[in-house]
Amino acid sequence: MATLGHAVDTAAERRMLLLGVRLFILSEVMLFGAFFTAYFVLRAQAPAWPPLPDLERPELPLVGFNTLLLLSSSVTMQWAVTRIGRGDAAGFKRGLLATLMLGTVFLAIQGYEFASNGFGISDGVFGSTFYTLTSFHGAHVLGGLLLMGVLANRARLGLVTREHHTAVEGVSYYWHFVDVVWVVLFLTVYVL
Repeated sequence: MATLGHAVDTAAERRMLLLGVRLFILSEVMLFGAFFTAYFVLRAQAPAWPPLPDLERPELPLVGFNTLLLLSSSVTMQWAVTRIGRGDAAGFKRGLLATLMLGTVFLAIQGYEFASNGFGISDGVFGSTFYTLTSFHGAHVLGGLLLMGVLANRARLGLVTREHHTAVEGVSYYWHFVDVVWVVLFLTVYVL
């Protein structure tokens, strides 16, 4: 098992950690799949969507911009993974910082959207499904940002290197998953 002083991730440690991350993501796929299934069932049963005429969907330009921010954060995260894989610790830190900033701005804009929506979670099936899906995703974004904060601290301590960066790859898998879920959520809740 790896310790803080361990200089190289062994092949076995690497495989096991990344398998654990993949299995965790698979469980999250099933959870989000259940939420999306419930959304589509409820939407199919509603005579109109949103069901109440005075409920309007959030403005698409703001959410589209926010989507672009989150997708950009996947690019910066992958850039950070590539940089540390090449032994460029400074480039890794810059990529990770950019990803942290983009993810934080995404959450801030989502918070603004929630505060300015003309409906709440108690406004019928539309409000409850909208806020359940988007808030659950937002919690996953926050979780990813916290994981990146741990990586940033480990990098500050010199514990992330070319030979010891499996955790960086695992966090990047999770972050890309969060971004893919947002694209599906964006298309489902905001566009369709």
